[in-house]
Amino acid sequence: MRGDAVKPTKGDLLLSEPFLADPNFERSVILLCEHNSQGSFGFVLNKEADLKLSDAIDEVQNYQQTLYVGGPVQHETLHFLHRINPPFSNSEPIVNDVFWGGDFDELLSLINTRQISATDVKFFAGYSGWGPGQLADELKEETWIVYRQPTAYQLFDIPAGQLWQEILRNMGGKYRMFSNYPIDPRLN
Repeated sequence: MRGDAVKPTKGDLLLSEPFLADPNFERSVILLCEHNSQGSFGFVLNKEADLKLSDAIDEVQNYQQTLYVGGPVQHETLHFLHRINPPFSNSEPIVNDVFWGGDFDELLSLINTRQISATDVKFFAGYSGWGPGQLADELKEETWIVYRQPTAYQLFDIPAGQLWQEILRNMGGKYRMFSNYPIDPRLN
């Protein structure tokens, strides 16, 4: 089940509606890692930072993996999603063999010994968060489109600059039309 009438759950994607004016979330695709009565938490999957992971932390050597802006909250924090199976200790399953976090020292060891592919991990500075009821209100305002059960391929292999458009196109119907909307409707 897909679309804007769907109530999101952990592991769903939130796609910003085509004309969302908030620069933090323009054409964003967010993976929900938590969604409950206490609020919601996730990462923007398609907003690349101007830094590589090795620019952000000293413990990584010669690893030019892109760092993503996970959202407007706490940019000084570092988070990661991965599709390494079996997962690291303390990894939280999110959806379809995709995990959030885990033993960071174990991850660093695998990175520094080149035992891990850069395509299997995404790193985020900061996150996106909503307080109790806030996301529900934004859904009523049709700010977000919910996409159920994304695949690891969609989360890790589709280039960031194409992710929003590609998922909408695959949803079909009116969403396929949304995928072709210009960022500035005056240009249409």
